[in-house]
Amino acid sequence: MMATAALAWHRTVAVPAWARPAGLVFLGLALGSTFSGPVLAAVTGALPVLLLGGVLAIGTGLVVARLFSRLAGTDPQTGFFCAVPGGVVVMAVLAQEAEASVATVTLAQTMRVLVVVLTFPPLLGWLAPHGEYGAFTAAKEAIWWPGLLGMAAGGLAAALPLRRLGFANPWMLGPCFLAIALAGTGNLPSGVPVALVDAAQVAMGATLGTRLTKSFLLASRRLALASVISAAVLSVLLTVLAMVIALLSGLPAAALILGMAPGGMPEMALTAKALELAVPLVLGFHLTRTVLCNLLVGPIHRLGLRFRLL
Repeated sequence: MMATAALAWHRTVAVPAWARPAGLVFLGLALGSTFSGPVLAAVTGALPVLLLGGVLAIGTGLVVARLFSRLAGTDPQTGFFCAVPGGVVVMAVLAQEAEASVATVTLAQTMRVLVVVLTFPPLLGWLAPHGEYGAFTAAKEAIWWPGLLGMAAGGLAAALPLRRLGFANPWMLGPCFLAIALAGTGNLPSGVPVALVDAAQVAMGATLGTRLTKSFLLASRRLALASVISAAVLSVLLTVLAMVIALLSGLPAAALILGMAPGGMPEMALTAKALELAVPLVLGFHLTRTVLCNLLVGPIHRLGLRFRLL
């Protein structure tokens, strides 16, 4: 990401259009394969906590929206869609439906993901214990290339209808749901090689880096600064909430911090996998938040306007 951004600062750069979707397909398979039957049962048992985390993340974004609007000088409606941690694509689509500034929301949400990607992985890699989450850890499946290629084909087939329906991250979600179904029933034909997951990280990082051009980052210095500050505040608030929920629920604190982090689902799931921080639980948090954002952000926005909360 940083290398591509450095190039993008000086010249036009591009990543092949297929690189990110291809990376997300194998990432989805790798993440879904961590859901064995017992792990799936453990994540399902934690569903109330997942729902609570999603609601709190949206609510915290609503609180931070006021700070963002004041710092950036935007109208409260646009500030709301800039501050809620719902994913770049999801929030841009919802902002368009609400007739808010899509360009402003896209920049703010991208900056938020950038801040989280640059801070959470190194901090958790330094501070968090690794590999101590037995209930949320499945045995690694051996690599069988014919089975892996069959899973990739099936994952693509599952992604296409999700894409047509307008889902965010269909290239990851389709393969992920397929792998969860196979792993949860004990029929997973192959694991995913670490090299392919690493390649997916490179594709995703480079794709994000291409967005960080000079014109994009300097389009509004005030907006960029407001995005960074609000992302930092949001990160601190959600980290504190995650630690409190972990203390009350008995779930692993590091996984909850990453699960409630205001970053994108692919980036946070990759971090969990790289650090071995209860991948299914982290992914469960972000999947739940994505669903809740699609269901709740629009109605919350309308209620906020009605009661003059925005």
